[in-house]
Amino acid sequence: MAQDRPGEPSADRPDLVPPSAGEPTASDLIGQALGGAAKRAGLDPTDDATTGHVVWRAMGGWRGIGESVLPGLVFVVLYTVTGQDLVLSLVASVGLAAVFTIIRLVQRSPVAAAFGGLVATGAAAALALFTGRGVDNFVPGLITNAAYGTGLLVSALIGWSLIGVAAGFLMNEGTAWRADRRKRRVFFWLTIAWAALFFARLAVQLPLYLTDQTAALGTLKLIMGLPLFAPMVAVTWLAVRALYPPRAASTEEAAAERP
Repeated sequence: MAQDRPGEPSADRPDLVPPSAGEPTASDLIGQALGGAAKRAGLDPTDDATTGHVVWRAMGGWRGIGESVLPGLVFVVLYTVTGQDLVLSLVASVGLAAVFTIIRLVQRSPVAAAFGGLVATGAAAALALFTGRGVDNFVPGLITNAAYGTGLLVSALIGWSLIGVAAGFLMNEGTAWRADRRKRRVFFWLTIAWAALFFARLAVQLPLYLTDQTAALGTLKLIMGLPLFAPMVAVTWLAVRALYPPRAASTEEAAAERP
């Protein structure tokens, strides 16, 4: 008897049947959290925006790119040109992140991303100051890559791909996608691809951390950040849109197929 591939449903597996309505399950709560974050980032599959527009919104536009890139870039540049002046480099980096947050507060724009960046930058700086090693400024990022990569990989292998969980919430179908072989397969490979991205970052950056190469680590972190994130968002968006075509298009296709 042929066996299903990882992440694909079998016809006789009752665990793939969507649960009945009732108390929210763990998958419902996770789906709401992931789906809400995706919707706030502009990654709603029901949106008619172009792929380029969606990717741009996911990165936060020019402001989001600046908030994501500039604090790290300032640290690397100052740390290099000042002969490894750790205090000055960290103060400038954290200060810039604080400026971005203050600007958002003054303009009364969403501060979640900027505030999260400020907290992460501050925590990383505190660790580096405590140890006196500039390379420790990147420890939180290494931990994040390991955690995200592991979480995504495990979710795919157990049949609860996090990309599918988020998409199910966005499309108001809950966990019904798990009973659809095509959706389950696509979400499995999308989740594996995202896990591979995080593990690739870890594989490249961890050796630099272990050999105390601060400037090289900071540079590669920037290179493996948005430049890799953007195409992954585009691929994910296109794949999900293929699974959930706009209702207008679906209606036209259905009408065309009628005799």
